[in-house]
Amino acid sequence: MPEPVVLVATMVAKPGQEELVEKTLTAALPAVHAEPGCLRYALHRKAGTTGEFVMIEKWASQEALGAHMKGAAMREVGIALAQALAGPPDMVFLDAVPAGDPDAGAV
Repeated sequence: MPEPVVLVATMVAKPGQEELVEKTLTAALPAVHAEPGCLRYALHRKAGTTGEFVMIEKWASQEALGAHMKGAAMREVGIALAQALAGPPDMVFLDAVPAGDPDAGAV
């Protein structure tokens, strides 16, 4: 059985582009949630900011994440945000450290 993939992607909007970034990302959520292997795709904003967005993701496998990255929803997001972000998303991949309650102790 493949290992789930957990990542945190941070995106920073250029000044004046915060609303466009938020609307684009929230509009993509239903399509991404319906993708095979999507276990979590949750948009957050860094507290105290208006333009720093954090996506917490969990995919059933590396293959599911790969399909997501090449899928229609991400193509649309990429086109819409091509000029709206201060730079490419910062993607941090995480390895769980099993400890405590299995449900409460992992994403």
